[in-house]
Amino acid sequence: MWIAEAFGKINLGLHVLERLPTGYHRIETGFCFIEWKDRFEVTEAEAYSLALSEESIPADDRNLITRAYRAFEKYIGLKKHYAFRVTKNIPAGAGLGGGSSNAALTLRILNKLVGAGLAPDELVDLSREIGSDIAFFLKGKPGLGTGLGQDIEPLDIQPDRWIVTVHPGFESSTPDAYSRCMPNPEPEISLKKTLTSEPPEEWRYLLQNDLEPPLIAEYQMIGNIKDQLYEFGADYAAMSGSGSSVFGLFDQDFVAINAYESFHGLGFKVNLTRPGFKPDHGIYLKE
Repeated sequence: MWIAEAFGKINLGLHVLERLPTGYHRIETGFCFIEWKDRFEVTEAEAYSLALSEESIPADDRNLITRAYRAFEKYIGLKKHYAFRVTKNIPAGAGLGGGSSNAALTLRILNKLVGAGLAPDELVDLSREIGSDIAFFLKGKPGLGTGLGQDIEPLDIQPDRWIVTVHPGFESSTPDAYSRCMPNPEPEISLKKTLTSEPPEEWRYLLQNDLEPPLIAEYQMIGNIKDQLYEFGADYAAMSGSGSSVFGLFDQDFVAINAYESFHGLGFKVNLTRPGFKPDHGIYLKE
């Protein structure tokens, strides 16, 4: 049995630059990791199978794990097959990249187990038709995502702050979020410059997630959680990606822990990530 973990992400700012004829959007956004994670257990089997701890999530071709498995199988060919058992912790439809992270880990696991030796860029090319955020998880480092979000420029932007991430208890539709947003091809403030040159306590005045205002207008809870994070003492708070989760950056551990425990006590799913967090991308053989 091989074991590995798939970590979630948050977006530090998100500019929607252009709506393309294909229905996709040209964007720029900062990607970094959080400690919210799913656990994979993989064993050899006569045929592919996927078992999920969350039974409400489909395991068929609607699941990005299955789609990644099929794409790898079509590209490389598999002499052996594998059974995947995944313990889901990252909420679905939350703007935290759980499905994309799962797909990326599936590709990396297969690449390792069959000895295909594909480079990360080759895996990114393989993933382009599956999902936009997968490229970030395959690269495995924080960075600036451009184009469809698949072109990743590594940047040292993992916040040196505690990150409290709150899921409001409902999913957000990515296509619906983008349909409500008016693209702006020339943002007034440089996202890259802000993330690399300005301290997090200034981000609330400089960073913008273009998908956030229309989502808050529809889901008041998102705005309420953001306001509460600021009231708890966050240096910066925002919705992640296309929602529905909201995160806050905290300088002091006891302030972050107080916010975490308060949201947890109210029944929210919530995660606490350490400053400068670096995920473990290892794939380990369990004896």
